[in-house]
Amino acid sequence: MAGKFKAFVRLRFAEILLAFLVLFSGILLGFSSGGFVVNFSKLGFSVVSLVQKGAGAVVSSVTGVVTSVRDIAVLQKEYQELSEKLKDYEYMRRSNVEIRKENERLREQLQFAAEIEYKNIPAQIIGRDPDNLYSGITINKGARSGIKKGFPVIAIQSGNVGVVGKVVIAGLDTSLVMPIYDTKCNISARIQNTRDIGIVSGNGSYSSPLNLRYIRKRVFDSLNHGDIIVTSGENGNYVKDIPIGRISKITVLDYDSSLEIELEPAIDFLRLENVLVVDQKNLNDKPLEARK
Repeated sequence: MAGKFKAFVRLRFAEILLAFLVLFSGILLGFSSGGFVVNFSKLGFSVVSLVQKGAGAVVSSVTGVVTSVRDIAVLQKEYQELSEKLKDYEYMRRSNVEIRKENERLREQLQFAAEIEYKNIPAQIIGRDPDNLYSGITINKGARSGIKKGFPVIAIQSGNVGVVGKVVIAGLDTSLVMPIYDTKCNISARIQNTRDIGIVSGNGSYSSPLNLRYIRKRVFDSLNHGDIIVTSGENGNYVKDIPIGRISKITVLDYDSSLEIELEPAIDFLRLENVLVVDQKNLNDKPLEARK
């Protein structure tokens, strides 16, 4: 039995050796005939190219991300710069609008100032004090400009002329004006269409109506809402025929012989910026052509 096993092993070994020799001979034959040649240079190049391609894709991707981030930063900077320029433009536009409006107001005031018979001094409001003794309005002109206590103050707004008040304190470079809505202000007034005369006084606030007193009941049927009340010019306190306000309410009181009349001021004091202080003792020195 042992002899048979050894014979079998020798046979299998011979077969394996034969197969190996046949395979080895085929390989040698392939190399020698050039039909089976492995180009290691080409193989290495392919591998390296593949690696380079992958690396290039990665680098390209990273570069694209970096470029995008940089572009975003540039866009943000440009956006901020444009936003600042837009703010500057808006500021300049608003400033130009304000300048045009101011020029229109000043042009209107200068034209009106040239048409007034008496000498007048243009001034600008620089302060308001509702707690003052006279609910005062402070203007930027005083005695140095020729202003004196008692001078009437008028203004023009959107083409409409109106009484503002009168000077009660004249400093060197500023003056205090008592407005017509002050309770201590009394103006001799006249109803423009009926020519009836009365006294206009204030209620202490620019938002409150003015009062017109001493108008007889018998003229009630001749009055209408919106009728203009003007200065009478009597006593020389105010320039004649300057509008004070318009009738807004008429009340008939049984126990009084006079009508109770409320007026809406001709001047919007909340929007008032510039005024004219009138010197009724001296005529306007502007050329007559400028006052026509």
